[in-house]
Amino acid sequence: METVGTDRHDQRDPLDPPREGEHEDLLSELLRPLRLTGVFDSRWHVRAPWAIEGDAERSCAVLHYVVEGHCWITADDETPVELHAGDLVVFPTGAAHRLSDRPERQGVPLKAVLPERQPGTSGEIVLGGSGPESRLLCAGLHYDAGVATGLYTSLPWALVLDRHQVDREPLLRDTLRLLAAPDRPVGPGDRLITLRAFEMALVLALRPLLRELADNPASLPLLRHPGISRAVVMMATRFAEPWTIDSLAREVGMSRSAFTAAFRELVGESPARYLSARRMQEAGRLLTETSLPQSAVPERVGYRSAVGFHLAFRKWFGMTPGEYRSGEVRAA
Repeated sequence: METVGTDRHDQRDPLDPPREGEHEDLLSELLRPLRLTGVFDSRWHVRAPWAIEGDAERSCAVLHYVVEGHCWITADDETPVELHAGDLVVFPTGAAHRLSDRPERQGVPLKAVLPERQPGTSGEIVLGGSGPESRLLCAGLHYDAGVATGLYTSLPWALVLDRHQVDREPLLRDTLRLLAAPDRPVGPGDRLITLRAFEMALVLALRPLLRELADNPASLPLLRHPGISRAVVMMATRFAEPWTIDSLAREVGMSRSAFTAAFRELVGESPARYLSARRMQEAGRLLTETSLPQSAVPERVGYRSAVGFHLAFRKWFGMTPGEYRSGEVRAA
């Protein structure tokens, strides 16, 4: 069966080098903003000796920006990383880690010094002894796990931008400095503004980091596999088309079995689940960010049956499309 909306003259060997712009298309898909549901941020004033142990954060990206001084980031089975003033580290999937003035120092649990970390609130940490002082901005960016694809969750445990890289992104640098300021403006809509500011900071931070990953296939091999990369972009941008595993494999010049195995290995989930995630992400966006009639959503996201869409949506989100629309998280 022919695939609707495809150019049959566009077939090519999956081992051919990526065309100009295809890596950018894939990076755009990696940068597609997750649906942030809330942010907790805190400002840290710490003096050596100090160390804080952070547990893994589920459905949460974690960000640390060093305003002054330095700190070490350590985690099990990972090489310690030293950060200096102006450096930024992002943990895309909230991996457990320790922050300290020295890598070998054992710390206190974060929940002992910040017991309440509810989205939409801020906190302060004052900790340590009489040694050199460091100041940090730290934030937990809670996202909707239902639309977090394997492509996102396959990112490295930690991504670091040094001060010079941050300076080359003036909007990122200025946003971080404003968020870190002890007297940052407050007023009506502050929670929503803070949510959007951190969302922008996350995307701006990931952009240069992912460009570097494109030149380092050991970190993200998907970026060096033209066939699977192309399939990801097709599903991300043409999700309304009636794709099947056979038609996707044929489109990128691979056998069904080779395509399915390579996709699962490189993306971390099956092609069918990845396509479902993208369709559900778009369905959620249409329901909460537009006034499109609910009856028009299924076809817009690739479902020919309203009943099939309703069942798939309920299985994915644990609620009906109507409940999802009426229960939208406005800001946190």
